[in-house]
Amino acid sequence: MMMRVQLLAYTPEPERTVAAAAKLCYSPVGIEAVREGLDEASTARFVDMLAEIGHESPIEHASFTFGIEGVSRSLLAQITRHRIASFSVQSQRYVRKDDFDFITPPAIAEDAETDALYREAMAACGHFYEALADRLKRQHTERLVAGGMEEKEAARKAEKMAIEDARYVLPNACDTRMVMTINARSLFNFFSHRCCNRAQWEIRALADAMLRLVLEVAPHLFKSAGPPCLRGSCPEGKMSCGEMDAVRAKYRAMREDV
Repeated sequence: MMMRVQLLAYTPEPERTVAAAAKLCYSPVGIEAVREGLDEASTARFVDMLAEIGHESPIEHASFTFGIEGVSRSLLAQITRHRIASFSVQSQRYVRKDDFDFITPPAIAEDAETDALYREAMAACGHFYEALADRLKRQHTERLVAGGMEEKEAARKAEKMAIEDARYVLPNACDTRMVMTINARSLFNFFSHRCCNRAQWEIRALADAMLRLVLEVAPHLFKSAGPPCLRGSCPEGKMSCGEMDAVRAKYRAMREDV
Protein backbone atom coordinates (compact mmCIF):
# COMPACT_ATOMS: atom_id res chain seq x y z
CA MET A 1 0.00 0.00 0.00
CA MET A 2 1.31 3.42 -0.95
CA MET A 3 1.63 6.32 1.47
CA ARG A 4 -0.54 9.32 0.60
CA VAL A 5 -0.11 12.75 2.22
CA GLN A 6 -2.19 15.87 1.59
CA LEU A 7 -2.00 19.37 3.05
CA LEU A 8 -5.67 19.77 3.93
CA ALA A 9 -5.56 23.25 5.46
CA TYR A 10 -3.18 25.83 6.85
CA THR A 11 -3.17 29.29 8.37
CA PRO A 12 -3.95 31.81 5.61
CA GLU A 13 -0.80 33.68 4.62
CA PRO A 14 1.24 31.74 7.18
CA GLU A 15 4.45 33.70 6.72
CA ARG A 16 2.69 37.06 6.95
CA THR A 17 0.88 35.90 10.08
CA VAL A 18 4.19 34.92 11.68
CA ALA A 19 5.82 38.18 10.59
CA ALA A 20 2.94 40.21 12.03
CA ALA A 21 3.23 38.42 15.36
CA ALA A 22 6.98 39.06 15.41
CA LYS A 23 6.55 42.70 14.39
CA LEU A 24 4.14 43.24 17.28
CA CYS A 25 6.86 42.21 19.72
CA TYR A 26 9.15 45.02 18.54
CA SER A 27 6.70 47.72 17.48
CA PRO A 28 4.63 50.33 19.38
CA VAL A 29 1.80 50.12 16.83
CA GLY A 30 -1.55 48.50 17.62
CA ILE A 31 -3.06 45.31 16.31
CA GLU A 32 -4.84 47.07 13.45
CA ALA A 33 -1.58 48.48 12.05
CA VAL A 34 0.79 45.61 12.67
CA ARG A 35 0.18 43.98 9.28
CA GLU A 36 0.68 47.22 7.35
CA GLY A 37 3.75 47.31 5.17
CA LEU A 38 4.21 43.53 5.30
CA ASP A 39 4.64 42.88 1.62
CA GLU A 40 6.35 39.73 0.36
CA ALA A 41 9.87 41.11 0.75
CA SER A 42 9.44 42.53 4.25
CA THR A 43 7.63 39.40 5.37
CA ALA A 44 10.54 37.29 4.19
CA ARG A 45 12.98 39.56 6.06
CA PHE A 46 11.02 39.21 9.30
CA VAL A 47 10.84 35.43 8.97
CA ASP A 48 14.56 35.22 8.20
CA MET A 49 15.33 37.45 11.19
CA LEU A 50 13.42 35.14 13.50
CA ALA A 51 15.58 32.22 12.39
CA GLU A 52 18.78 34.22 12.81
CA ILE A 53 18.06 35.42 16.36
CA GLY A 54 16.30 32.23 17.51
CA HIS A 55 13.00 33.95 18.32
CA GLU A 56 10.74 30.96 17.74
CA SER A 57 7.47 31.72 19.58
CA PRO A 58 5.91 33.80 16.73
CA ILE A 59 6.27 30.75 14.48
CA GLU A 60 3.64 28.96 16.59
CA HIS A 61 0.92 31.22 15.15
CA ALA A 62 0.95 29.29 11.86
CA SER A 63 -0.48 25.80 11.80
CA PHE A 64 -0.81 23.08 9.18
CA THR A 65 -3.28 20.20 8.85
CA PHE A 66 -2.30 17.03 6.98
CA GLY A 67 -4.32 14.08 5.77
CA ILE A 68 -2.19 10.93 5.99
CA GLU A 69 -3.09 7.50 4.58
CA GLY A 70 -1.27 4.29 3.79
CA VAL A 71 0.90 4.29 6.89
CA SER A 72 1.32 1.61 9.53
CA ARG A 73 0.25 1.39 13.13
CA SER A 74 3.98 1.20 13.83
CA LEU A 75 4.34 4.71 12.42
CA LEU A 76 1.37 5.84 14.51
CA ALA A 77 3.22 4.83 17.67
CA GLN A 78 6.15 7.02 16.63
CA ILE A 79 4.34 10.10 15.35
CA THR A 80 2.16 10.52 18.43
CA ARG A 81 5.33 11.04 20.47
CA HIS A 82 5.29 14.54 18.98
CA ARG A 83 2.96 15.78 21.69
CA ILE A 84 2.39 19.36 20.57
CA ALA A 85 0.16 18.20 17.74
CA SER A 86 -3.43 17.03 17.37
CA PHE A 87 -4.36 13.67 15.87
CA SER A 88 -7.60 12.09 14.69
CA VAL A 89 -6.94 8.43 13.86
CA GLN A 90 -9.09 5.73 12.29
CA SER A 91 -10.29 3.59 15.18
CA GLN A 92 -9.85 -0.18 15.17
CA ARG A 93 -12.60 -0.30 17.80
CA TYR A 94 -15.22 1.05 15.39
CA VAL A 95 -13.85 0.16 11.93
CA ARG A 96 -13.74 -3.53 11.07
CA LYS A 97 -10.48 -4.50 9.36
CA ASP A 98 -11.40 -7.56 7.29
CA ASP A 99 -8.97 -7.89 4.34
CA PHE A 100 -6.87 -5.12 5.86
CA ASP A 101 -4.19 -3.39 3.82
CA PHE A 102 -0.68 -3.50 5.18
CA ILE A 103 2.63 -1.71 4.74
CA THR A 104 5.64 -3.69 3.55
CA PRO A 105 9.15 -2.56 4.53
CA PRO A 106 11.43 -2.10 1.49
CA ALA A 107 13.96 -4.59 2.85
CA ILE A 108 11.23 -7.24 2.79
CA ALA A 109 9.74 -6.27 -0.56
CA GLU A 110 13.06 -6.45 -2.40
CA ASP A 111 13.41 -10.22 -1.89
CA ALA A 112 10.70 -12.46 -3.38
CA GLU A 113 10.95 -15.28 -0.84
CA THR A 114 11.05 -12.88 2.13
CA ASP A 115 8.09 -10.97 0.71
CA ALA A 116 6.12 -14.20 0.25
CA LEU A 117 6.77 -15.19 3.87
CA TYR A 118 5.68 -11.72 5.02
CA ARG A 119 2.45 -11.89 3.02
CA GLU A 120 1.76 -15.33 4.50
CA ALA A 121 2.11 -13.83 7.99
CA MET A 122 -0.27 -10.98 7.10
CA ALA A 123 -2.81 -13.44 5.70
CA ALA A 124 -2.63 -15.50 8.90
CA CYS A 125 -3.24 -12.42 11.02
CA GLY A 126 -6.21 -11.55 8.83
CA HIS A 127 -7.63 -15.07 9.09
CA PHE A 128 -7.45 -15.14 12.87
CA TYR A 129 -8.82 -11.61 13.15
CA GLU A 130 -11.89 -12.47 11.10
CA ALA A 131 -12.40 -15.80 12.91
CA LEU A 132 -12.15 -14.15 16.32
CA ALA A 133 -14.42 -11.26 15.32
CA ASP A 134 -17.10 -13.61 13.99
CA ARG A 135 -16.94 -15.93 16.99
CA LEU A 136 -17.02 -13.10 19.52
CA LYS A 137 -19.91 -11.43 17.71
CA ARG A 138 -21.99 -14.62 17.89
CA GLN A 139 -21.22 -15.05 21.58
CA HIS A 140 -22.03 -11.44 22.46
CA THR A 141 -25.21 -11.45 20.37
CA GLU A 142 -26.50 -14.60 22.07
CA ARG A 143 -25.78 -13.18 25.50
CA LEU A 144 -27.43 -9.84 24.77
CA VAL A 145 -30.53 -11.45 23.23
CA ALA A 146 -30.79 -13.76 26.24
CA GLY A 147 -30.75 -10.64 28.38
CA GLY A 148 -33.78 -9.27 26.56
CA MET A 149 -32.25 -7.06 23.84
CA GLU A 150 -33.84 -7.03 20.39
CA GLU A 151 -31.76 -9.16 18.00
CA LYS A 152 -30.91 -6.43 15.48
CA GLU A 153 -29.73 -4.07 18.21
CA ALA A 154 -27.87 -6.91 19.91
CA ALA A 155 -26.00 -7.75 16.70
CA ARG A 156 -25.03 -4.09 16.19
CA LYS A 157 -23.68 -3.77 19.71
CA ALA A 158 -22.00 -7.19 19.56
CA GLU A 159 -20.10 -6.20 16.40
CA LYS A 160 -18.38 -3.31 18.17
CA MET A 161 -17.62 -5.45 21.21
CA ALA A 162 -16.17 -8.20 19.01
CA ILE A 163 -13.78 -6.10 16.91
CA GLU A 164 -12.62 -4.27 20.02
CA ASP A 165 -11.03 -7.51 21.23
CA ALA A 166 -10.26 -9.15 17.88
CA ARG A 167 -8.01 -6.21 16.94
CA TYR A 168 -5.37 -7.49 19.36
CA VAL A 169 -4.13 -9.92 16.70
CA LEU A 170 -3.72 -7.21 14.05
CA PRO A 171 -0.03 -6.53 13.26
CA ASN A 172 1.91 -3.29 13.46
CA ALA A 173 1.97 -3.44 9.66
CA CYS A 174 -1.81 -2.92 9.49
CA ASP A 175 -2.64 0.29 7.65
CA THR A 176 -4.19 3.32 9.27
CA ARG A 177 -5.09 6.88 8.33
CA MET A 178 -5.13 10.08 10.31
CA VAL A 179 -5.54 13.84 10.28
CA MET A 180 -2.70 15.70 11.97
CA THR A 181 -2.60 19.39 12.90
CA ILE A 182 0.62 20.94 14.13
CA ASN A 183 2.02 24.45 14.53
CA ALA A 184 5.03 25.52 12.49
CA ARG A 185 7.46 25.55 15.42
CA SER A 186 6.60 21.99 16.39
CA LEU A 187 6.62 20.97 12.74
CA PHE A 188 10.16 22.33 12.39
CA ASN A 189 11.14 20.18 15.39
CA PHE A 190 9.40 17.18 13.79
CA PHE A 191 11.46 17.64 10.62
CA SER A 192 14.68 17.92 12.66
CA HIS A 193 14.09 14.51 14.20
CA ARG A 194 12.33 12.62 11.42
CA CYS A 195 14.13 13.81 8.28
CA CYS A 196 17.41 12.58 9.76
CA ASN A 197 18.91 9.47 8.14
CA ARG A 198 18.82 7.78 11.54
CA ALA A 199 15.01 8.05 11.69
CA GLN A 200 13.01 4.92 10.84
CA TRP A 201 12.42 4.65 7.08
CA GLU A 202 8.62 5.03 7.07
CA ILE A 203 8.35 8.13 9.23
CA ARG A 204 11.32 9.64 7.39
CA ALA A 205 9.43 9.20 4.10
CA LEU A 206 6.38 10.82 5.69
CA ALA A 207 8.43 13.75 7.01
CA ASP A 208 9.95 14.33 3.57
CA ALA A 209 6.50 14.32 1.96
CA MET A 210 5.18 16.79 4.54
CA LEU A 211 8.19 19.06 4.11
CA ARG A 212 7.67 19.21 0.34
CA LEU A 213 4.07 20.30 0.89
CA VAL A 214 4.81 23.10 3.35
CA LEU A 215 7.70 24.40 1.26
CA GLU A 216 5.15 25.14 -1.46
CA VAL A 217 3.10 27.46 0.79
CA ALA A 218 5.72 28.78 3.26
CA PRO A 219 9.16 28.52 1.63
CA HIS A 220 10.83 31.16 3.83
CA LEU A 221 9.39 29.71 7.03
CA PHE A 222 10.81 26.26 6.28
CA LYS A 223 13.86 27.15 4.19
CA SER A 224 16.24 25.59 6.73
CA ALA A 225 13.88 22.82 7.90
CA GLY A 226 15.12 19.26 7.78
CA PRO A 227 17.78 17.29 9.64
CA PRO A 228 20.13 19.28 11.92
CA CYS A 229 23.11 18.76 9.61
CA LEU A 230 21.54 21.24 7.18
CA ARG A 231 22.17 23.98 9.72
CA GLY A 232 25.55 22.92 11.08
CA SER A 233 27.46 19.85 12.14
CA CYS A 234 25.75 16.55 12.82
CA PRO A 235 24.70 16.29 16.50
CA GLU A 236 24.66 12.48 16.50
CA GLY A 237 28.35 12.06 17.29
CA LYS A 238 29.56 8.51 16.73
CA MET A 239 25.99 7.55 15.75
CA SER A 240 26.14 9.84 12.70
CA CYS A 241 25.20 8.32 9.35
CA GLY A 242 28.38 9.85 7.91
CA GLU A 243 26.53 10.97 4.77
CA MET A 244 26.09 14.67 5.49
CA ASP A 245 27.09 15.82 2.01
CA ALA A 246 24.52 13.52 0.39
CA VAL A 247 21.85 14.58 2.87
CA ARG A 248 22.49 18.27 2.23
CA ALA A 249 22.37 17.69 -1.52
CA LYS A 250 19.06 15.86 -1.18
CA TYR A 251 17.33 18.71 0.66
CA ARG A 252 18.92 21.36 -1.56
CA ALA A 253 17.43 19.56 -4.56
CA MET A 254 14.05 19.32 -2.78
CA ARG A 255 13.95 23.09 -2.36
CA GLU A 256 14.97 23.68 -5.95
CA ASP A 257 12.09 21.49 -7.12
CA VAL A 258 9.47 23.55 -5.26
